[in-house]
Amino acid sequence: MESKVTTQNSKTQIPPTKPTKDFLNRLEIYLAKRDGVDKLLKISRYATKIILASSIIPETQNPLINRLKSFESSVGISRKAFRLGKFVQDVNALRTANFSSGYDLDLFLCLIAYGGEGLYYFIEQFVWLGKAGLIDKRHLNRLQKMSAWCEFVGYFGSVSLKVRELRKISENERCLMTSIELSELRGIGCEEEMGKLRKLREKKLMKKLSTIQDLADGLMALADIRDGKGKLSAPMLVSSAGLLSAIISTHKNWLAC
Repeated sequence: MESKVTTQNSKTQIPPTKPTKDFLNRLEIYLAKRDGVDKLLKISRYATKIILASSIIPETQNPLINRLKSFESSVGISRKAFRLGKFVQDVNALRTANFSSGYDLDLFLCLIAYGGEGLYYFIEQFVWLGKAGLIDKRHLNRLQKMSAWCEFVGYFGSVSLKVRELRKISENERCLMTSIELSELRGIGCEEEMGKLRKLREKKLMKKLSTIQDLADGLMALADIRDGKGKLSAPMLVSSAGLLSAIISTHKNWLAC
């Protein structure tokens, strides 16, 4: 009787194995997200911009160039439609930030980062309405300039925050490495510390990629502010920065699935 009870208990204690997601299931989850589709459109848009900025297609093939320009323009308008209401996530981020602890540089940078990005996404809704023809296009240039400035300010705050976070991660990494070295000298097992170090290095890598992405997007915002003037606003450089940003964001969203 006791053997039956223990057998039943042992059966109930075995956790069910979760089925691993194959590529198509993961792709379905990825495409169900707004950011997933948006970044795929971003890749296609800036890949097209790179083709147009290069000499891959001869100038004699005007019909193909015109089609690529039309495709790039329509994808850009489509991406703006995907940003409808996206400013709400920045509003919520500001709501959850703790501003009651007095002056703190991190909180100030959060205000710049989320405030700038939130205003950018909010104004982009009106830019989309202008490009779609619902709003008089006389206001379009002013709205685009305001949008670019808000985006640039937001990325300045975001990069500053991530650089500070990278410093903290590096300090924690050094502390863990010192602890592991001492444990090895004493002959003590340090499997738990090794696991923490591995996760910390993965977090550090993703934070570095995210910083590079923000720098690339900030470069594009600066090009919009300067109306494409200057060496940093060269079409090939800006298009390459946009493609790099899209690939990094796609990688992060894919891992999140």
